[in-house]
Amino acid sequence: MEKILIDDFNYPLPDERIAKYPLAERDSSKLLVYQDGTIREDHFVGIGNYVPEGSLLIYNNTRVIQARLIFHKESGARIEVFCLGPVAPSDYQLSLTSTTGCTWKCMIGNLKKWKSGRLALHVQKGDFAATLYAERLSTTGNTHEVAFSWDDSSVSFAEILDAMGELPIPPYLNRSTEESDLKTYQTVYSRIKGSVAAPTAGLHFTDRVLADLRARGIRTSELTLHVGAGTFQPVKTADANEHTMHTEIIAVPRQVIVDVLENLGHIVAVGTTSVRTLESLYYLGERVLRGDVLHVDQFEPYQEGHSMTTAEALGCLLDYLDRTGQDTLHAETQIMIEPGFQFRIVEQMITNFHQPKSTLLLLVSAFVKGDWHTIYDYALAHDFRFLSYGDSSLLFRRN
Repeated sequence: MEKILIDDFNYPLPDERIAKYPLAERDSSKLLVYQDGTIREDHFVGIGNYVPEGSLLIYNNTRVIQARLIFHKESGARIEVFCLGPVAPSDYQLSLTSTTGCTWKCMIGNLKKWKSGRLALHVQKGDFAATLYAERLSTTGNTHEVAFSWDDSSVSFAEILDAMGELPIPPYLNRSTEESDLKTYQTVYSRIKGSVAAPTAGLHFTDRVLADLRARGIRTSELTLHVGAGTFQPVKTADANEHTMHTEIIAVPRQVIVDVLENLGHIVAVGTTSVRTLESLYYLGERVLRGDVLHVDQFEPYQEGHSMTTAEALGCLLDYLDRTGQDTLHAETQIMIEPGFQFRIVEQMITNFHQPKSTLLLLVSAFVKGDWHTIYDYALAHDFRFLSYGDSSLLFRRN
């Protein structure tokens, strides 16, 4: 693969342009509309004026969990345990609903103060009282497997996190989580717990925007990608192709695959997570046909030999679900979308304004055939707010 110099995806982002808090009304955020190299400006509440009639809008229904746990040793040392994803049980729902204990892959802050032993966290909130225990099992790189147990078998791990955990807002906000974030850092349609970061393009939607879209004949559908902490990881290598992309868990109902197949050419994805999930479907269809594991490798799309049509690949997924008696496709994706990527499903994308030198900016550049500078220069010059709590854009793919 040709080198992709990450310095080519840098731009000046003053700290005052990073939105530290959301607007009081979600849909009053500014909206940049990019189509065929031209830009228009509006507010998000009016997005229905720009989404093509007859489109199928697909969003990510994941819900952010309160994944950051703060323990204190008897010495007073503060240990932060940041839950990234389940190991045993490995299924998110089974792990979060467990009442007997579970093991998660975690990041640990102040690790040098936790060399051995079991940590304990005592919490009492109203009628809720429990003690959570954490024991470090193994280490791989900068992540650790941590076994959790608790002394009340009537409560689930999800309830434990809700009572004891902190919502992990993005590190670039440079502030502590506040009570308001518990509501504003969730989309109005979030319902499947598992993410450690919000799919932020969806934060602009309100019930009235969704109702307006449906009244215009724009249908909606939903899938699940649990957003990992890797979404905040900057590309630190000079060549972006030497960056290791994080793996995320996806779940796509059979009916969504049917809807995509029947509406090819009219798909609008809400957020980069939805884009990555939808574009992964093609390669998962190829893997099903070959009998391979359902995991899309980072650079799989850039290899030769992808001769199937998109409709054929989606058909393979439907056949696989029917053969195995499943109503939802569960898989993993490590897909890295960068300049040179061939989009097969998504025609329009709703997304926020992303960090310099990030994989998200590489994805945007691929979507608009390298014209990201036009978009970002305009946003910087016209007082758009950046990053998770910032403003939004509707991008039409350039062919």
